[in-house]
Amino acid sequence: MQRRYSQYTVEQLQQEVAQLTEKAQKAEQMGMVNEYAVHQRKIIMAKSYMMNPKDFKHSQVYEIEGSPTEVFEIDYMNGIFAWGKRKSKQGEVINDEEALPIALLTNQIE
Repeated sequence: MQRRYSQYTVEQLQQEVAQLTEKAQKAEQMGMVNEYAVHQRKIIMAKSYMMNPKDFKHSQVYEIEGSPTEVFEIDYMNGIFAWGKRKSKQGEVINDEEALPIALLTNQIE
């Protein structure tokens, strides 16, 4: 039975990320788009568990990895997930409530 990422040590998470990265590269080379996407999501989850959720606070705004024209404003935290609003860089709300793993939040803006 596989353990949850929350039960892994940081070293085990780093090893998992390395293994998943290798699997993702192989899937990409073989043209297995769905398998590649699954591995990428697992990598983001494992990386999120290596971060400290207490570093992310209410009303902070972050750029979103892979979405250069959008930002994310945190309403509250629940574990490794930041709940909040996705906005355009001009401030228009795109999505009212959404949860993102904290590994997807890159540069803090405000």
